[in-house]
Amino acid sequence: MHPTMGENGLQDIEALSSSFTTDNMTQTECSSGDIYDLLFNMLNKNGQNSTCDNFQKPSDPVTYRDGRLFYVFLTPVILIIGILGNSLSLNVFMSKNMRGMCASAYLAALSASDLSTLIFYVTVEWLRRGIVYIYPETKMAFLEYNGFCQILMYLSYVSRFLSSWLVVAFTVERYIGVCHPLRRRHICTKSSTRRIITVICLLSCTLVLYKPILSGVYYSADGTQYCTSNKRYDFTSFVLDSAFAVTITLVPFLIITILNILIVRKLMYTNKRQQHYTVRTNNIRNVKSANIIRTEESIIKLEFTLILLAVSFFFIAFNVPYFTIWCRNFIYNKYISQTDSVSLEDIEYWQGILYISRTIFYMNYCINFFLYSITGTYFRREVKFLFTLKRQASYEFRQSSRNANTKLAVSWV
Repeated sequence: MHPTMGENGLQDIEALSSSFTTDNMTQTECSSGDIYDLLFNMLNKNGQNSTCDNFQKPSDPVTYRDGRLFYVFLTPVILIIGILGNSLSLNVFMSKNMRGMCASAYLAALSASDLSTLIFYVTVEWLRRGIVYIYPETKMAFLEYNGFCQILMYLSYVSRFLSSWLVVAFTVERYIGVCHPLRRRHICTKSSTRRIITVICLLSCTLVLYKPILSGVYYSADGTQYCTSNKRYDFTSFVLDSAFAVTITLVPFLIITILNILIVRKLMYTNKRQQHYTVRTNNIRNVKSANIIRTEESIIKLEFTLILLAVSFFFIAFNVPYFTIWCRNFIYNKYISQTDSVSLEDIEYWQGILYISRTIFYMNYCINFFLYSITGTYFRREVKFLFTLKRQASYEFRQSSRNANTKLAVSWV
């Protein structure tokens, strides 16, 4: 591997292949079948001096161009929507009306981590790979300064780890609340929720310390700076980056999928059971009171469970394609291309697909506000209060919440 190996092990091919165009390539040949060597030479503008038997000049890399343009123009839209949406969501979940709920603490932390991911990861990557595609003369040299690049890289890793595992923590909390409601009284408390969020934050800050330590700023043949893995620790960086990618994608995917299946099964069983269940009592007043409490509790549980199912579904839907395409590209370009004849057109085709899946992956950090709004009545009501400032309505809502909270004790979701 070359010193241009970047974060998550996927920057290498993206950065390298995006740094050249077919216009300045000649149909020359090289003795090595390793695509990394060719791309590295092209990055250093030595493409004309390379000799490569198994590469042919592509005729028209339409998919690469369209994928890159898709990434370039849609990413700023995602950034604007995501920053506004997550800021508003954080405001709502930290409001007096909702911050008393354990689920709100997870969703507030998730909004904050998504916000930091958009700033330290999505924005930085777009400045490196997006704006320079439209304006090639633009140089974001400040992103490659030694020290600054390591800090940005570290913060991007921390925020992505947080976003993934806060979804997992929220899923576990909902699983306990739905499938083991009696245990929830002792496990899912405000203090335990704060401890879990703190532990996840500490773990994320600790586990990714390797990245700034094993990274540095290097120079290409033309003097361009690149913030990437230290060339002396290429293999170590690759192993740790691969483990990181699996940890924030595959492992959460398995946990979330299994627990969501159990939650849905429990909800279906409970719903079927309640259809045959009636409360018999001679005290009509107690019956009405019990029904009100049960209805209030059921609505809250159902809303947060629906929020979980929506968030986790789109988490999987947006993460898995990108992870799959990256794995395919890396394995193919690093190993299979050494034995098979590979055209540069094929490489750029899959690079275009990767850019499209990467942009879709970014949507994971901006869509939650809409999911909360669609599935959460209380969330929509609180958003309305923030904009309309209807104090009387807000007061009535808080009073209703407190009354229900008194009756339900810790059964609030």
